[in-house]
Amino acid sequence: MSQIEQLPPVEWAVSTGRVPYPDAVKAMEQRAAAISRGEAAELIWLLEHDRLYTAGTSAKPEDLTDPDRLPVFETGRGGEYTYHGPGQRVAYVMLDLTKRGRDARKFVRDLEDWIINTLDSFNVKGERRCGRVGVWVDRTEPGGPEREDKIAAIGIRLRRWVSFHGIALNVEPNLDDFTGITPCGITDPRYGVTSLVDLGLPVTMDDADMALKSAFEGVFGEVMVVEPPV
Repeated sequence: MSQIEQLPPVEWAVSTGRVPYPDAVKAMEQRAAAISRGEAAELIWLLEHDRLYTAGTSAKPEDLTDPDRLPVFETGRGGEYTYHGPGQRVAYVMLDLTKRGRDARKFVRDLEDWIINTLDSFNVKGERRCGRVGVWVDRTEPGGPEREDKIAAIGIRLRRWVSFHGIALNVEPNLDDFTGITPCGITDPRYGVTSLVDLGLPVTMDDADMALKSAFEGVFGEVMVVEPPV
């Protein structure tokens, strides 16, 4: 029996309404602390936020190109600026790495595999890129210039080997809102942002949730559906 098979199911919660970002962060940090104390189960929490920007620990002021467009929240996750909004599925990941090998690099690769396998269910080839965090889609046309678009972001923090923050998969967000920041500090015009619907796929949030759940179980183990914390 593998290490994953020996673990109890991860709790899986989906919020149907938009959750205010400060409320989500508070609930997430409280849950991560409880997991660290051995008082709560691991949790994956799927939700949507209203339109906003978040600044990770490496965010540079010059990468907030339109500071008056949307609210900006400083956050303790790694990375730079990113966008959250309706049509984007945010998954907050509260897992105990003391039970999963204490290997932060492998953990990030597992998160990438989770996203890549989710996209595969829609016949989208998601790819890693050295030096560019997240999951990318190659959109280079035959004979044309190189073009790659990011379809999912990853921003994680570990505290006492318990993770919080997580991933953000673009299902059908307003891609124009990404122009108010330099996403993840990447200024190269060859690299942009896309979504499942932008790729021409009529994917609903429920479709994305089903694919995320199935792919998660393939990487991290069984889940058990529960009510969301907020």
